[in-house]
Formats: sequence, structure tokens, C-alpha cells
Amino acid sequence: MDTLRDRLGTWFKPYAALVLTILVGGVVIVSLALLGAEVYDNVVDSAGLANLDKPALALSESLRSPGLDAFVTGFTNIGGGIGMPILASILTAWLTYLSRNWRPLVLIGGAAAVSITATTLGKKLVGRTRPDHADAVPPYEDSPSFPSGHTLNTTVVISLVVYLICLQFDAMRVRVLAITAGAVFIIAMGLSRVFLGHHWLTDVMAGWLLGLTWVGVVIMAHRLFHIVRRREHVGAAPSFDRPIVRDVVAEELQDGGSSEPDKGSAG
Repeated sequence: MDTLRDRLGTWFKPYAALVLTILVGGVVIVSLALLGAEVYDNVVDSAGLANLDKPALALSESLRSPGLDAFVTGFTNIGGGIGMPILASILTAWLTYLSRNWRPLVLIGGAAAVSITATTLGKKLVGRTRPDHADAVPPYEDSPSFPSGHTLNTTVVISLVVYLICLQFDAMRVRVLAITAGAVFIIAMGLSRVFLGHHWLTDVMAGWLLGLTWVGVVIMAHRLFHIVRRREHVGAAPSFDRPIVRDVVAEELQDGGSSEPDKGSAG
């Protein structure tokens, strides 16, 4: 009985740390989205709107052309209510296959659920109006503007995908490529919303800030999970120095190396 209890405790403690951290962090992020309503009026009522949003919208209108408008519209649809779930599912399935466990699904799926909640509550509470249709590129959107859901959800999903890729692959070129591509994608998604006149610049900035903050909480929870796991002698924590999928194995074998890859627990 004691052995069974010890085994259950060893299994339960890391997952309890993971879930508790994510739950607390999720409450913090949603609270930040709600508190944004209190601070927001002070930002946009006077100088904020004139100094940031209107000049950014005017610059976007000056850069538009039929071809560029169509291209940006196609790109921004990737971050929408249909495109992002599809992209997130494909990337999550790929990472789940690589890691041979369900943690990518738990991390990305759970994080995305919180970001969607924060977006929905923030929009309802703030109720900010989007730029006029006369200043936007169709198809038009009429839901509340703050924060930008495309930006917030893309930031969360793509940032976690990049994080998990960096854990899975050892080659520096893969990590640099993933980080660069992820950063460009996140920035471009946010700016596409301003370019098309579907959001104010401050909507997008809030999406980036909330998204990155929430990603930081999720990564911290993941690292805490493995710290507790290692303390409970369940297995070493994966890290950038201890990847699980060693894409350098082929190079080592080609060079005549005989060492085997580490066999840490998947992360």
C-alpha cells in the first residue's frame, strides 16, 4: 500500500504543479484583460488615440493596393477563427508525434483556451469600436475591437510551438529558423490587422503583451513540472541543452561518433 501511495504521489506532484501554475496564471491573464478596461479609457480618451492609432491607420491606407490588400487578407485569415485552429492542430499533432507524448497537446490546447477566454471577456468588457468601414478593407468585422484576437491567439500558439521546437531539436540552425519565423509571423499577423483597418494599433499591442505574458506563465509551469519531476526522481527535465529528438544523430554517426542520444523524458 505504501509503495502504491508513493508511486501515485510521485506521479501526481509534477502534474499538480503544472496544473496549479497554469490555473493561477490563467486567472492572472484573464484578470489583466479585464483590468485593461479600467486602464484603457485613460489611454485612448485623449492623446493615446491621436498619437498612435490614427497615424498608424492613415499610414496603412496610404500603402494599400488591390493586390496587396488581397494578399494581406489571405494571410490574416490564417490567424482567424478557422485558420488558426487548423494551423494549431497541424503543428500540435506534429510536435506530439515527435515527442511521443501528449504534453504539446496539453500545453498548446490549454494555453489557447485561456487566450480565447481572455479575448472574449476583454472584448465584451471594453466594447471598443473598430475603425470605420470607410477606412477598412472588406470583408468587414463588427465585433468589439480590443484586444485583437488574431494577434493574441497567434502570439500564444506560435510562441509555444517555437518553444517546443527548440526543446525537440538540437541543431542551432533549426532553433534560429524557428524563432525567426515565429517572430516574423506573430509581428506580421498583428500588423496585418492594422493594415486592413480591422483593428487599432493599440488593440494589436495589447494582444502582443497579453499573449507573451501568458506564454511566459505556461513555459514557467512546464519548467516547474520538470523540476518537480526530477526532484521526485521520475526523470530528468528536458532543456535546450538536453533535447529529446536529436536531429544531430545522423551527423554524429556520419562523423563516426558512437555516443547514443540522451534518453530523458519527453517534454
